[in-house]
Amino acid sequence: MTAEPMTTGSHPAERGERTARAVNCAWIVLCAITIGSWWLAPGHSGSSNEANVAITVTVILLGFIKGRLIIRYFMEVRSAPQWLKIATDAWLLVLWTAILVIYLV
Repeated sequence: MTAEPMTTGSHPAERGERTARAVNCAWIVLCAITIGSWWLAPGHSGSSNEANVAITVTVILLGFIKGRLIIRYFMEVRSAPQWLKIATDAWLLVLWTAILVIYLV
């Protein structure tokens, strides 16, 4: 028996390295978003604790992005069927929109 050449493109080790690199990049972005959200929060540096709609909307948007990164990269939805990707994105959109509406009302 002869080995057939792989038709999927790259070597499995290379795909594993790309996957590990993508997960590491996602983790770095998650850390940056967490630090950025903390930095945006009023009162963390001794300033007033008054809420600001623009800051709140920004933090809610960052929460959506964090949730999507966590679901895609750390819950393996990135390699799941398309319907699951769409369902998780829809769930996140409904969740964070509801939180924003509750805050604004």
